[in-house]
Amino acid sequence: MGGGMSERTATGTRDFLLPDLGEGLSEAEIVEWRVAVGDVVTVDQTVVEVETAKAVVDVPCPYAGRVVALHGAAGEVRPVGQPLITIAPLDGDGGDDPHATYREEERAGSGNVLIGYGTGHGGSGRRRRRPRLALAPEPEPTAVSAAAGADRAPARPGAAPAVSGATAGAAPLVISPIVRRLAKESGVELATLRGTGPGGVIRRADVEAALAARPVAVPDAPAAHVGLAPAADGDVVIPLTGIRKVIADKLSRSRREIPEVTIWVDVDATGLLATRAAINAATPEAPVSILALLARICLSGLRRYPQLNAHVDTEGQRIVQSAGVHLGIAAQTDRGLMVPVLRDAQRLTTRELAAALAETTAAARAGALPPARLTGGTFTLNNYGVFGVDGSTPIINHPEAALLGVGRIVDKPWVVDGQLAVRKVTQLSLTFDHRVCDGGVAGGFLRHVADCVEQPALLVANV
Repeated sequence: MGGGMSERTATGTRDFLLPDLGEGLSEAEIVEWRVAVGDVVTVDQTVVEVETAKAVVDVPCPYAGRVVALHGAAGEVRPVGQPLITIAPLDGDGGDDPHATYREEERAGSGNVLIGYGTGHGGSGRRRRRPRLALAPEPEPTAVSAAAGADRAPARPGAAPAVSGATAGAAPLVISPIVRRLAKESGVELATLRGTGPGGVIRRADVEAALAARPVAVPDAPAAHVGLAPAADGDVVIPLTGIRKVIADKLSRSRREIPEVTIWVDVDATGLLATRAAINAATPEAPVSILALLARICLSGLRRYPQLNAHVDTEGQRIVQSAGVHLGIAAQTDRGLMVPVLRDAQRLTTRELAAALAETTAAARAGALPPARLTGGTFTLNNYGVFGVDGSTPIINHPEAALLGVGRIVDKPWVVDGQLAVRKVTQLSLTFDHRVCDGGVAGGFLRHVADCVEQPALLVANV
C-alpha cells in the first residue's frame, strides 16, 4: 500500500501510514515522538519527527482524535506505507468528522505535509527544541503499542524537563536519540564528552570525534576468516544507515555507471583575491565570497561548454543537456556530505549568488533544508580546500556529468613575466563523465575557468 493512505479498522480507529516522502525515498528513521499514547491530537498537529536520507522533517497527522498506538520507537526505521500512528475517535465521535480526512495533497501522495526545519509552515512548522537532559541510557528500540506505550511514552511537547540547566554532576545534554544510540553502540560514555552544540549539547560530531581519538585495537592474531565473523573486542561497529547509507549507495552507483576522468591544473589566484578585496571594499555591507566568484566563473564556463551541464539517460540511451544550471555546492555537515542546490543559478547576479550560497550552506549544516533543496543538481562545485588539501579526484554526484574541485589557496613560487615571485596558487580539478564529451570540451572548460581565475577581467568580458 502506498504512502499517504490510511486504513480504518473494525473498531473505528484510523492508522496513519508513513507518507510517500518523494524523491525516491522509501523509508524514514524515527527521531522523536511529539505525542504519547493517550494524547488528544488535532488535524495537522505534528506527531513525530523523522530523519530521511536527505533531511529531518516533521510529520503532521491528518486526523483528529486520541492516540492509541505509536508504531515504532526512536531510532527505528519505518518503511513508507506502513502504520505510523493509530488514532481513535473521541467519545461521541463516530469517526466521520470531515476534519479527519486527508487533504488533497495527502490523497495525491505528494508528501507536501512533511515540514522541514525552518520552512515556516504555519503553526505546524518545526520549533527549535530546548536541550533536554538525558537522565538514563536510551532503552533498546522496541515497537510501541497501546499496551506498552504508557510505560515508556516520551515527554509531550512543551513539557518541562525533569532537570533544567547544566550544573556540576548533571547528566550530559543530549537531544538526539541518534546520538545516544551511536554512543551506546560505540561504547562512548556521554558523561566524558564536552558538547560543542548550543548550550553544550552533545552532537553526533562530538561522539565521532571521541571515536577517532581512540587508540586502534590490534588483535593478537589474525582472524581465521573474514566475512560474517562477529566483531572482535575493541572494534567499533557503526551501522551503515540513514544518510551514510544513502551517500554510500549514491557514490557506489556513480562509480559503477559513470566512466569518469579527472583533469587538473595549477592556477595563480592572486588576481581573483584582489578582485574580491576590491568588491568588498567598495560595498562592505554586501560582501562577496571566493566561492561566489568561483560559482560565477563556473556558470560562465557552462554557458560556453553546455555539454557538461547534462546527464546521461541510460534507459533512453540519450544525453540530456539541461536548459538551466542547477548548481550543487558540496557542504560538510554533522549528518555527512550534503549537496544543496541553487536552482537556475545562471539567473543570479554575483552578489545574489554570494547571499544564496551563504544562506544555503548555513541551512544545510543546520539541517534546515527540505529534501527538494538537496536534489536536482546539474553541476557541482566542491571547495575541498577548506580541509587544507591541495587536490582531489572527487566522485561525480550522480546523475550529473561533471564536478569542479578547488584546493586550498597558498603562497607558492610562481613565474611572472620571466621572474620568480610568490603568488597565491590553487589547484583546480575537473571530474567529468566521458560519455557526454571528450577531452577537448573538458579541457576547454577547465582552461576557461583557470583563465578567469588568473585574469578576472576575462570573466567580465564573458558575462
